[in-house]
Amino acid sequence: MSRSDADSWDLASSVGATATMVAAARALASSEPDPLIDDPYAAPLVRAVGIDFFTKLVDGEITTSDSDDGGVAQTMTDVMAVRTRFFDDFFTDSGIAGVRQAVILASGLDSRAYRLPWPAGTVVFEIDQPDVIGAKTAAMTAIGAVPTADRRAVAVDLRDDWAAALTAAGFDASLPTAWSAEGLLVYLPPEAQDRLFDEITALSAPGSRLATEYHPAGGMLTGDRIDAATAPWRAQGFDLHMPDLVYDGERASVVDYLTGKGWDVAARTRPEVFAGYGRTFPETDALSQLRDSLAVVATLTEGDHR
Repeated sequence: MSRSDADSWDLASSVGATATMVAAARALASSEPDPLIDDPYAAPLVRAVGIDFFTKLVDGEITTSDSDDGGVAQTMTDVMAVRTRFFDDFFTDSGIAGVRQAVILASGLDSRAYRLPWPAGTVVFEIDQPDVIGAKTAAMTAIGAVPTADRRAVAVDLRDDWAAALTAAGFDASLPTAWSAEGLLVYLPPEAQDRLFDEITALSAPGSRLATEYHPAGGMLTGDRIDAATAPWRAQGFDLHMPDLVYDGERASVVDYLTGKGWDVAARTRPEVFAGYGRTFPETDALSQLRDSLAVVATLTEGDHR
């Protein structure tokens, strides 16, 4: 089903199901020899959602090579390991720099509030739709997970007045903030992407940091190749037409847009990020669009940009 302006989802449907897909990739990456990441909560969260295909993957009942998807599942595992480590390092580095307030936008099944070594006094805000926030919170409580920071869940759709909801949860716009928009932008219309960065800028004190991604070719979920490659997943019960989830249309370059808003921006291609972690970017035709994707870190260094 194609997206609409008022659509909603849980962790087993539409955009929410991609959060479960990513969590499954994190679980697989965490169990590899010499893993790049360690997410002990990913597999329990996938099981709690209950999508059969991903539960079987994390439980070892099937492997990525069993999915007959041209290597897409294994490539996504590799990509998500590197992407997760990139955002992990962003938050860790922000904490070392003295930032004690973090906002994870469209948090999905992100477990960083529970697994990263946050400095004492750090407040971590997680923003997502109410059904997503509620399901994850319940699942983490059920397995006895304890946050390593002051976690504050903000149950609000990013198409609504999320800034007001964030402020009501105790967000302090006078303090530097570490923001993440991970795996999010392709699910927003182009104009909504711009509004998101406008809101972030308005809420950011000097010293704030932002980590995100920019996909010039639309990322990994667009086009006939990814749809054909994931057809075996649908045959195993993950019945989701991935290109329907993203918004087409020309969108602003994240690097240029943030620079114009007063941010100091640095960007690296995905193969460069892989190389920085001693990994080689995998060559898979279905995901070749990812080669040109940029990992972006921006800092608001001076003046009042609000």
